[in-house]
Amino acid sequence: MTAIPFTQVDAFAHAPFTGNPAAVMPLANWLDDATLQAIAEENNLAETAFTVKLPEGAGADYELRWFTPAVEVALCGHATLASGHVLMGHAPSIRFRTRKAGDLIVTRAGSGYALDLPAWTMQPADRADIAALLGGPAPTEMLWREGGYALLAYADEASVRALTPDFPALAKLGDVLTIATAPGTETDVVSRVFAPGAGIDEDPVTGSAHCLLTPYWAARLSRESFTAYQASARGGYVGCQLAGDRAVLSGQCRTVIEGRFLV
Repeated sequence: MTAIPFTQVDAFAHAPFTGNPAAVMPLANWLDDATLQAIAEENNLAETAFTVKLPEGAGADYELRWFTPAVEVALCGHATLASGHVLMGHAPSIRFRTRKAGDLIVTRAGSGYALDLPAWTMQPADRADIAALLGGPAPTEMLWREGGYALLAYADEASVRALTPDFPALAKLGDVLTIATAPGTETDVVSRVFAPGAGIDEDPVTGSAHCLLTPYWAARLSRESFTAYQASARGGYVGCQLAGDRAVLSGQCRTVIEGRFLV
């Protein structure tokens, strides 16, 4: 029997029981993919982050992978922030090497952290099929990015909050991250994010969604920085800054569980 360190962290959490929970599990060496997926299913959190320390001179500190209860994903922001919170120690920053998203850096920023992610642009697309399944008014704009990312903009925050998605029907579209967004009332921007095809009906706070929201809203607000709130049941605040082709997201983390996972 092997004991794996286990830390559950609420990322982008401004208060207790907010933000997005992630499990962070440092490994001595990579386990087979089936075991990693089974562990993530057992954890039953939006994401489980697995890390393996890299040798000196590798150019990064850890290799990082993320699993939902159903699939491995190409990028997860909140679990990367949580991994930095757990593994950074007293260092000012930590660099993670990923298989599909390149190197990602978490840096201390005041009482929280800043996470450097790619900024992803999108193209206008008719995704009325998705809009019809969200159960709200017609969006004012629809965009798509290859790889399974849909962004639907609405007139106001109330429209986003009132959405009642048909999750089983959305799941049939496959592994699509659907982002509903609008101008906010207390923050510059508000959003909700749905990914039932990946085993997550509504994600509490989604870093990867803000890879898309950051360049989208920076262009529409005509400024590089803005505040964002993801209006899930738990909710979470994200500071967003567009820095060239990077989206720098800031937020706080709270450790809520520490222990060992026995395999």
